[in-house]
Amino acid sequence: MPLSKRLTLLLTFSLLATTFSTSSFAAEKSKQPAIKNVVFLISDDLKASTLGCYGDKHCQTPNIDKLAKEGVVFDRAYCQGTWCAPSRQSFMFSRYKGTSSVNLGQHFINNGRYSARVGKIYHMRVPGDIIDGTNGLDVASSWTERFNSQGMEAHTPGDYACLNLNIFTDAPENRQSTKMPHRMFVTVKYDGDGSDQPDHKTATKVIELLNKHKDKPFFIAAGFVRPHYPMVAPNQYFKPYPFQKMDLPHVPEGDLDDVPAMGKTGTLSITNEIGKYPDNQKRMWAGYYATITFMDDQVGRIVNEVERLGLRDSTAIVFASDHGYHLGEHHFWQKSNMHEEVTRIPLIMSIPGMPTGRSNSLAELMDIFPTVTELAGLEIPASVQGESLVSVLRNHNATVRDGALTVGKNGYALRTDNWAYIRYQDQTEELYDMKNDPKQYTNLAGTDKHQAVKKQLAKQLNAKLKANQLTENVKKKKKQK
Repeated sequence: MPLSKRLTLLLTFSLLATTFSTSSFAAEKSKQPAIKNVVFLISDDLKASTLGCYGDKHCQTPNIDKLAKEGVVFDRAYCQGTWCAPSRQSFMFSRYKGTSSVNLGQHFINNGRYSARVGKIYHMRVPGDIIDGTNGLDVASSWTERFNSQGMEAHTPGDYACLNLNIFTDAPENRQSTKMPHRMFVTVKYDGDGSDQPDHKTATKVIELLNKHKDKPFFIAAGFVRPHYPMVAPNQYFKPYPFQKMDLPHVPEGDLDDVPAMGKTGTLSITNEIGKYPDNQKRMWAGYYATITFMDDQVGRIVNEVERLGLRDSTAIVFASDHGYHLGEHHFWQKSNMHEEVTRIPLIMSIPGMPTGRSNSLAELMDIFPTVTELAGLEIPASVQGESLVSVLRNHNATVRDGALTVGKNGYALRTDNWAYIRYQDQTEELYDMKNDPKQYTNLAGTDKHQAVKKQLAKQLNAKLKANQLTENVKKKKKQK
C-alpha cells in the first residue's frame, strides 16, 4: 500500500477515534443528571452499629436499609463533635470548631435555592426545647423557613420507666424530664399511632414541603430526635424487642484499667445505679431499638414521598447521625467520650447517577457540606474545612483523607486506616489497633512495641490541628502541662 494511502487511513482512524472518544465522554457525562434538590435526614444519638445495613441482627430498619441499597454506605465515617451542639455546628459550617461566614443552608439560599429546617438540625435541648416547641440554638440565616416539632416526651401518657432507678409506673407525676439527673434512662411505651410524636410530625411537615416546593430547587433538612432519650414510642415498636432477648455488650474484666482518668468521664455502670440492674440494661437496648425503628418509619415516609413525586432522579438524599452512643460498652453510657461507639456514625448518600455500594474510605460528618454543594453544581466556600466525597461516590475505593479527626470536650481523637489514637488535655493517651482489636479492649499507648506508631500518629494529629487552625488549643495544653 502506498505511503500516502496509509497516512490517509491512519488520519481517518485517528479522527474517528477522537470523535468516538469525545462522543463517549459527552454521552457518559449526559448520563449524570444534575442534582436539583437535597434532602438531608439527620438522626440523634444514633450509633452506626445498630442499623441493619451496618450489621445489626436485631434492629428492624427496613427503610434505612433500602436507602442504603440505593446509595453508598460509608463504613468508616466519623463525627467532629462528641455531643449534639458542637457536632451539629460542625456539619452545618463544615468546621472542626466554631462558625464561619456561611453555613450549609445559607449557602443554598445565597444561590437561589429554597432552604427549610423541620425538627432538630442545630442543637436543641431534648427534651426541653421539644416539649416547649422552641428553636434551641438554631441559626436563622440557614433557612428560608423553619419549623419545630413539639412533643410531650417523658410526659407522654403511658408506661413510664426510669431504668437506673428501677421505677415503673403509669402515673403522670414525678417523671424525670428537662435538666433532671436521671432523664437519660427513661423509656415510655404507650397506646397510639405515633402521630403525636415529634419525629412523625417532622416527616409530615417535610412531606408537605416536598409537595409545595417540588417544582423548584430546594434544600430540606429533617431533624429526627430519636433514639435520643427519653425513648418514647407506641407499644407496637417495643413488641419486636422483648428485653429478655437483648444481648448486652461483652465487657472484659478490668476493661477500664488501662484507660486514663480523663477517658473515664461521663456515666459509668460501675458508678451509676444502672449497673445494679442487668435486666434494665437490656430494657435500655430494647427502648433504643424501638425508637430507632419508629424513626426509620419516618425516614421511609419521606423517601417514599420523594419517589411518589417523581423527584428521585433529581434529588440527593443523605442520611446521618450527629454522633454515636454508648449502651454499656466498656461500662460507658451515653456520649461525649472519644471511643469508636461514639465517634463512628452512619452515613448513607443516595445520589442519582452514582454507582451503589459501600466505601471503606475515611469520611467526616462535615464532608456533607462540600459534597452536596458540589453535587448541586455550586462553588464550595473557602471557609469549608471538610472534603467533598464526590470522587468517592464515583469510585468507592477512592480516598480523600488519611485520617478523621474528632474534637472532644477534653482532647482529640484521630482515626486512620488501622489505628485509633486519642490524646487528652493532660497529654495522656490511648492507642488501639483497629484491625486486630476493633472493640478497643487493649490500650497500646504505653507499650514499648508501639511507640513508633504512637509517635507517627501524634505527629499526624499535630499537623491536622495546625492545618485546621486548632493549634491554639495545643499550645494551651502545653502550658497547662
